Amino acid sequence: MTRRKRRNHAPAFKAKVALAAVKGEQTLAELAAQFDVHPNQIQDWKRRLLESAEDVFAAQADQARHSEQAIETLHAKIGQLAMENDFLSKVLGRSR
Repeated sequence: MTRRKRRNHAPAFKAKVALAAVKGEQTLAELAAQFDVHPNQIQDWKRRLLESAEDVFAAQADQARHSEQAIETLHAKIGQLAMENDFLSKVLGRSR
């Protein structure tokens, strides 16, 4: 019996197989035959998907928090520049 070369699957393929396993509409044996992947590999991808599902939503929360901080910094800078403009216009004797 000849051994098959080691295959590298694309992340999209792994996600597709893992989601099919999570749905539970087919058995692992059926999925293994359909996608030509060993059932243990499907179980591993399913486990990794379920473990990292929380990170998907955590990343969005981190991005929102970072955006809020950036907006606050920019608002502070706008306020500072407005004060400087007012000061300079008074010092130079110009009115707006």
